[in-house]
Amino acid sequence: MSLLEALDEYQAEALRAIEECQTSQEIEDVRIRFLGKKKGKLKDLQSLLGKASPEERPQFGQRFNTAKEAVETALESRKTAIEKPSGPRDQFDVTLPGTAFELGKPHPVSRTISELKDIAGRLGFSIADGPEVEDDYHNFVALNIPEDHPARDPLDNFYLSVAQAGQGGAWLLRSQTSTVQIRVMENTPPPIRIVSTGRVYRPDTIDATHSCMFHQMEGLFIASNVTMSNLKTVLKMLAVSYLGDDIAIRFRPSFFPFTEPSVEVDIQWGNNWMEVGGAGMVDPNVLRAVGYDPEQVSGFAFGLGIERLCMKRYGISDIRLLTGNDLRFLSQF
Repeated sequence: MSLLEALDEYQAEALRAIEECQTSQEIEDVRIRFLGKKKGKLKDLQSLLGKASPEERPQFGQRFNTAKEAVETALESRKTAIEKPSGPRDQFDVTLPGTAFELGKPHPVSRTISELKDIAGRLGFSIADGPEVEDDYHNFVALNIPEDHPARDPLDNFYLSVAQAGQGGAWLLRSQTSTVQIRVMENTPPPIRIVSTGRVYRPDTIDATHSCMFHQMEGLFIASNVTMSNLKTVLKMLAVSYLGDDIAIRFRPSFFPFTEPSVEVDIQWGNNWMEVGGAGMVDPNVLRAVGYDPEQVSGFAFGLGIERLCMKRYGISDIRLLTGNDLRFLSQF
């Protein structure tokens, strides 16, 4: 058999073997068998090429290259056909069910805020909002907090700058949502009945019930003849509507510069009590600061810790779980 005949037989045999391949592994086996550099059939034919006469070598070399290229092209084409089927019927089984997508759910704190706003709306309160970065006036001065008050201590606030009066005083991350009531009263004549929710910032030591960033719900009601009884009734209705009829709530005498008299609000937590906020009658000095006449109007204000209400509602024992982004925890709600 001549070398040309051997090359023709080699090409025909290789193309038949390639056509019969059904898997990527079979393609690889055929490649090694016909094109392998150590034991492939093409290697054997290449050794015969060296025995040809000088006159025959150009013709034999050209045929050798043609056969090699034909086998390589057929291998690549068959490999592509196996790994990437050409027809959609080969790619997809249309009878299989589709992939189920897992939908997210509102975070427990977001759900709490939404529900509290809804309850407040049914009690006649409208929604107000205010900035998280506040100036010294709205965070302290207008709330009847004097310059020497411990609440202004840099260790108890997140100050952003120490700009003086020419630039509006110091700036800080608000330490309470009470700043919103000042901004509303500055631009709205009484009567006023609003609630505001948002983040507040205090450098507290983080533990199971404290965080340096948390959410508050601020409430304000200004009109004529508003009393402490009105305040206690609203807070009781909020607690019952959100936590259920069996919730126990109590009021403890306290002191805040912007309310007088003032109370702290507790809810029962197992065999103990947990503070959820502060409240009281708006101090006359605060009313005067926004241009109201304390002889004509009165009002109450309250600030409730949203995370603590959320913890009570959902039986969460550690506030840090609410910001841990652990899907195993969040998926329970």
